[in-house]
Amino acid sequence: VTPEQAGLPDFGGERRVPGLRREEVALLAGVSLDYYTRLERGNIRGASESVLNAVARALQLDDVERQHLFDLARTAPVGSTARSRKKVTPALRTSVQRVLDNLAVPAIVYTAHQDLIASNLMGRALFSPHFEAEQPNLARFVFFDRRARDYYVDWPLARRMTAAMLRLEAGRDPLNSDLTALIGELSTRSPQFRADWAARDVHEHRTGRKVYRHPEVGELEVTFDVFEMPGEAGTFVTTYSVDEGSDSADRLALLASWAATGLAGPDTDGAERDDMPETTPRRADTPDRAPATPSPTDRVPGRRRGPTR
Repeated sequence: VTPEQAGLPDFGGERRVPGLRREEVALLAGVSLDYYTRLERGNIRGASESVLNAVARALQLDDVERQHLFDLARTAPVGSTARSRKKVTPALRTSVQRVLDNLAVPAIVYTAHQDLIASNLMGRALFSPHFEAEQPNLARFVFFDRRARDYYVDWPLARRMTAAMLRLEAGRDPLNSDLTALIGELSTRSPQFRADWAARDVHEHRTGRKVYRHPEVGELEVTFDVFEMPGEAGTFVTTYSVDEGSDSADRLALLASWAATGLAGPDTDGAERDDMPETTPRRADTPDRAPATPSPTDRVPGRRRGPTR
């Protein structure tokens, strides 16, 4: 936020930062410079709602960024009493899986850690490269798997959004040891993640459009809608639909046929992956093996039934 955007006079001269100075934010928020400095340095627990709202207005935060600020204040640890904890992912209810199986569009269920924990047959087909991992995880695929650069037509945007979603969740649940471990793993193994994480952006997936380049049917432009499951915080159902009469609708019909018949096509496991770590170990070449067929009875994504690989 520049002084001009904030409605402050610019007296010229060289500024060390393009945005607002600390004292300018304090002025706009109506707090003392000393108090704002303490907030900026992390001493934010106990800050009143009115102060946080004033800081949010001064920095012109959007609704997601504002919520992130409040999360940081609410979850700030108190001295040595803070302890990390392991988040338990709730088991997917059988009734929810029945709903997924009866949807006419692809649908997946994922957690705040980006773990893919369920899908219907079309969802598994749409994200088939992801489900090849023993424990499918959207973030690990985006940053570690070489095929992500081709699967996500706008891979840089997919990377940034994934890092921003993880930062938003880290603000909500900073003591979650599973989330901390995932962020640490991504930071250690992916220079791209380190760069995207350093941007400090936050993002919440709600609805929008994406373009995937599926290895079997080509480019699919889809509209996604995210639904949080009541009573199971941090678990989301996402559906994917296409415009009627579009090329993507034709390709989605092809995807449905491929999913139903199990015509998996050429094995893509040997695709070149540059310097990016693999999500799953390479398998020995077995040209005469039968293709794996997605089954609507599979309830645990990533665990295949049928021919032994």
